[in-house]
Amino acid sequence: MLSDFLVVLGLAALPAAGNFFGGVLAEMFRVSERALSLSLHLAAGIVLAVVGLELMPEALKASQPWVPLLAFVVGGALFIGLDRAIGYVQARMGRDEQQKGPMTIFAGVSIDLFSDGVMIGTASVLNPALGLLLALGQVPADVPEGFAAVATLRNAGIRRRRRILMAASFAVPILLGAALGFLALRQAPEIVTLSVLALTGGALVAVVVEEMIGEAHEGETSRFGPVFLTAGFAIFGAISVYGGA
Repeated sequence: MLSDFLVVLGLAALPAAGNFFGGVLAEMFRVSERALSLSLHLAAGIVLAVVGLELMPEALKASQPWVPLLAFVVGGALFIGLDRAIGYVQARMGRDEQQKGPMTIFAGVSIDLFSDGVMIGTASVLNPALGLLLALGQVPADVPEGFAAVATLRNAGIRRRRRILMAASFAVPILLGAALGFLALRQAPEIVTLSVLALTGGALVAVVVEEMIGEAHEGETSRFGPVFLTAGFAIFGAISVYGGA
């Protein structure tokens, strides 16, 4: 079992590396507000595709679909709580509202990576080959997320050393998610596992609508934003369809 667990962690490290690579790209190149807006649209499209094409279709296979659907709503409510908690902490620390957006996006990317880990862990329990395909498919999907997250932190004036540490820390939620999916949910009833997937999906949709898209329209934008949004969805859709095949 230990060897299988280590394999799952290795698979989860692949999309974590893709996310970190996106952050490195943001450090190497000067990021304009327009480029940041487009990368956020692209990342948002990918996250919506993850929820719409992977998380919810799997979750709705439950014998009682209303349970995962309720968990989906709870996931959105949990994000609201997270958003308010971050705002409260920022206020207590004396930071202005402008700092809240980057921190919430950081939290949102962490939630997305956590869901990636849960999917990889649970898929590996069912079929190791499926876990491998899912991990490889997530690599290109996580690159623009890492880019957008680090670029947002950079534009917010956060110091470079701290940005790099935060980018590296993105490996933590995906490894935790993989460990949860493989260990904690391995013996759990199917309805519990599927509800966890749905709950994560609800939180991700809330992150996209309330934070990613909002942040993408705060500065200079591009008319191609909607194209990048749909392109992100299509990219993950192609990975899901052809990778699965």
